[in-house]
Amino acid sequence: MEKFASVASLLLLLSFPVAFSGHDYGQALSKSLLFFEAQRSGVLPRNQRVTWRSHSGLNDGKSSGVNLVGGYYDAGDNVKFGLPMAFTVTMMAWSVIEYGNQLAANGELGHSIDAIKWGTDYFIKAHPEPNVLYGEVGDGNTDHYCWQRPEEMTTDRKAYRIDPSNPGSDLAGETAAAMAAASIVFRRSNPAYSRLLLTHAYQLFDFADKYRGKYDSSITVARKYYGSVSGYNDELLWAAAWLYQASNNQYYLDYLGRNGDSMGGTGWSMTEFGWDVKYAGVQTLVAKFLMQGKAGRHTPVFQKYQQKADFFMCSLLGKGSRNIQKTPGGLIFRQRWNNMQFVTSASFLTTVYSDYLTSSRSNLRCAAGNVAPSQLLSFAKSQVDYILGDNPRATSYMVGYGNNFPQRVHHRGSSIVSYKVDRTFVTCRGGYAKWFSSKGSDPNLLTGAIVGGPDAYDNFADRRDNYEQTEPATYNNAPLLGVLARLSSGHSGYSQLLPAVPAPVVVRRPMPIRKPRVTSPVRASGPVAIVQKMTGSWVSKGRTYYRYSTTVINKSPRALKSLNLSIKNLYGPIWGLSRSGNSFGLPSWMHSLQSGKSLEFVYIHSTSPANVAVSSYTLA
Repeated sequence: MEKFASVASLLLLLSFPVAFSGHDYGQALSKSLLFFEAQRSGVLPRNQRVTWRSHSGLNDGKSSGVNLVGGYYDAGDNVKFGLPMAFTVTMMAWSVIEYGNQLAANGELGHSIDAIKWGTDYFIKAHPEPNVLYGEVGDGNTDHYCWQRPEEMTTDRKAYRIDPSNPGSDLAGETAAAMAAASIVFRRSNPAYSRLLLTHAYQLFDFADKYRGKYDSSITVARKYYGSVSGYNDELLWAAAWLYQASNNQYYLDYLGRNGDSMGGTGWSMTEFGWDVKYAGVQTLVAKFLMQGKAGRHTPVFQKYQQKADFFMCSLLGKGSRNIQKTPGGLIFRQRWNNMQFVTSASFLTTVYSDYLTSSRSNLRCAAGNVAPSQLLSFAKSQVDYILGDNPRATSYMVGYGNNFPQRVHHRGSSIVSYKVDRTFVTCRGGYAKWFSSKGSDPNLLTGAIVGGPDAYDNFADRRDNYEQTEPATYNNAPLLGVLARLSSGHSGYSQLLPAVPAPVVVRRPMPIRKPRVTSPVRASGPVAIVQKMTGSWVSKGRTYYRYSTTVINKSPRALKSLNLSIKNLYGPIWGLSRSGNSFGLPSWMHSLQSGKSLEFVYIHSTSPANVAVSSYTLA
């Protein structure tokens, strides 16, 4: 992260074109998840797919007497910034909560959950006491002086924290939101871990609310890079909304009702949403609670929240009283530096809001009149299509997608030869001299990274020193997970006002147990391959339950249609397939399984893996 971001002034109205050309959203989804593996800090797992990376930051926190190994580097540098990392995890979790079935249909639910857990595992370490949270490892000033691989960085790795004497309500609030949202994701697959995350979320919210203050007044080294311009009220409301969704605890619903006016939730009319400014996200979630009929005595206040959510959506469509600026090619434009972060975040909100309105049989109310929810989804599609190449330069702003994408990304790890290929030490300034200044393409492909993107006139310069346009960030990618899963899965089978992640099983005294590795060999039936693995286990009332993940792979050069599976010895719930009697088929929103693609489904029971076999299929 190379430059400070501030809240924008009022934006101007331009036209609203919509692109409808075809893209492989499933492929883009798979690639976008790889980027998070490239951003991992700490000891990399055996199943690491980005193989040019290696272990890094192995002494993080040691000088402070705490283990802070792990987590994510935020962008093209080697600093771990807590605020954008937490927002990244929140948005990944929200994607799984809303579109978990669609992620499973694309074979990417497991990778999405792994990406979330890489962040939450770190946050657990960073929160060693109820009122202590470590919010940064490394110093942006010294880090930006050096151009080194994360595997051998020599820069300062000091850890910075907030506590009652040095508060940070925005940082603690966003981390509480991330832990609460993630707790929903893990309810079924790992209920003990889910409860642990929720406990941390409770504590962090109490810490944020009781000891109020801006985190960049306590961790001043963050101010230049991730300054909290919006303050902390939005994060407190955001955390309360996620805690209510995770716990169904009336206290947090009341908090939103009592404080909506005084904390700006019902007052701010927004045209942006991102790691700093959460109001539009809060307003969208509270509008969902209202549509679900949960507002109760807070209905008048929640209606004001929804009016502000409508304002945000209308401004993006160009149908409001104050509309957001767009480039001539149709991309929303807020600022010169890393504008794409606002594009992906806005695209996610319009996607889920479209589905909320459709599920409640409502229209969007704009100054220009009522708008069908489908227009919001069309808007999100237009923004994603622009990112993937439907733009005046015919450039894909996702690295590795399409034929024309950035080759000289502002990213230390990708721009320097892999540590595994050449272990010659790269010095702090030597890295700038040899690698940063190189005009050649990156030696390591940063697959899936969403770079900062073009300027207000659709211009883009593929230069490593052009950090405003060529630097990627985790919070650029995180909102896209849900949008890409939604776009890749058709237009049926949605009821977004119902919980997409099933309600938790009542489990008393859960006990963690040693998890055996249960993986079946790949079984093939003609062009269809099936592989199963056990991904979680827990004990309830003396019985051990297992979560199994099964992947079905189309190995044919043709699309697979009318697939029917036989599943024998299944004694528990199953998700990710459609069911008719004893036969199982593709999910209702998935008409075919393309060549080389896979779908994932999961089930839970208390015995060995079920017997999964192919009954019949047709090839397109």
